[in-house]
Amino acid sequence: MSKSSGNPRTPTLTEALIPVGALVVFLAGSVLNLNELPTLVVITPLLSALASVPLVGGVLYESIPVQIPLAAATVVAAIMAGRLGANWREVQQGMVNGIMHSLGSILILLAVGMLIGVWIASGVVPMLITWGLQLMSPSYFLVAACLICAVVSLVTGSSWTTAGTVGVALIGVAQGLGVSLPMAAGAIVSGAYFGDKMSPLSETTNLAPGVVGVDLFNHIRHMIFTTGPSWVIALVLYYIIGIRQSDTGIDSNILDVFITGIESSTHMSILLLLPPLLVLGLVMMRIPALPALVAGILSGGLAAIGLQGMGLAETLVVAYGGFVADTGSVAVDDLLTRGGMSSMYGTIGIVLCAMTFGGVMERSGMLARLAEAILQFARNRGGLVASTLATSIGINLVAADQYLSIVVPGRMYRPAYIKMGLDPKNLSRCMEDGGTITSPLIPWNSCGAYMFATLGVFPLAYLPFAFLNLINPLISLIYGYTGWTMTPLESNESESSEIENIV
Repeated sequence: MSKSSGNPRTPTLTEALIPVGALVVFLAGSVLNLNELPTLVVITPLLSALASVPLVGGVLYESIPVQIPLAAATVVAAIMAGRLGANWREVQQGMVNGIMHSLGSILILLAVGMLIGVWIASGVVPMLITWGLQLMSPSYFLVAACLICAVVSLVTGSSWTTAGTVGVALIGVAQGLGVSLPMAAGAIVSGAYFGDKMSPLSETTNLAPGVVGVDLFNHIRHMIFTTGPSWVIALVLYYIIGIRQSDTGIDSNILDVFITGIESSTHMSILLLLPPLLVLGLVMMRIPALPALVAGILSGGLAAIGLQGMGLAETLVVAYGGFVADTGSVAVDDLLTRGGMSSMYGTIGIVLCAMTFGGVMERSGMLARLAEAILQFARNRGGLVASTLATSIGINLVAADQYLSIVVPGRMYRPAYIKMGLDPKNLSRCMEDGGTITSPLIPWNSCGAYMFATLGVFPLAYLPFAFLNLINPLISLIYGYTGWTMTPLESNESESSEIENIV
């Protein structure tokens, strides 16, 4: 690697593809024992290389943890950056910059780990699970889960907070009802990302119009045309699947075991609603996620001490190592034993390795070169929309960060949309349709890794059931080629002058 050069040249497309190809090969090679693919998972085996994870139909994927192939691919990217003329300091700075982007996510991951452990120990999660088991049935659970998560995420603006609080309880309810956990996780993710995408409190919803110079509420209104139909279709599909779930039935004795086991080991009180209400209230007041989660941890800890009779030291141990249930029922213990800061360390390793790889790719110019290559296919309106969606999804895959999947296409494609006579709000919508919505479907993306750590279901297991996340990009693509809801650029002089100034 060059030691002194500080002026790296622009990579060729082949050079930019080499680290990506290496990542694909390393991920594929990390699978040690792959049984027959379930019919519902229509995706290449290389993406399942994360850990020994049960998928749909009980299929078990045994693989080397994804951190190793990501680290190996980073080495290849660094070598390529050196061949392009970058010195080690520049490569290292790219790694540091990538990690810096993820520090906020890492802090939230640690906080959520503590929150889950403390809320289970305090009785918050067990009480919500018990209520869910008493009120819900398999026939409408998926629809209810999607609706609940959509509302919570809409008012909080955070899919992560939704999954880490309401989502955890709903997964427990699904397990007690005998609902497929991948299906339940898919409904939770769909609802959480509907709210995240449409809420004016969401970071990505503010970032996308900000990058391209569009009014926030114009951006949200324009997204209704793609996100609204996607959500309705998703709810219909969850209803159909739910009806089939109800046909299988569930022994009421099994529910009694769960409810009795939880109630016998937990002191129930209406006061246990205060910690989740506090977190939701703070987020709705636009308090940042991390302080809101810390408030949830502290209030949950007080509930554990005051209502469950735990000592301070015991509560702190749970916050770090997670809660270990001992109810006398194996099923209930499996349901409640989880959480803790330490449970997030593996996920944090994935985020760090993925962001390091993405940081080198961005710093060396290889990421931009890949995006430019996609832009060559944007010869008409449909091709431009397809290129935008592909770029956002591709950056989610390569850079493993949903914010980059919004920022990079926004910088690249804005002039192309204006040149083609399309309002920039079409671009901001496409960026979210391709970037925000697909991030939780990728195991090594920070969002996919978070959902896996929080819900306990591997992203490729719930991917076939995250209907909103799958349908939304397709509807956006259809609109691009048909012209439906594609708003033309205003032709008056004042707007044209403003656009030129922004460009």
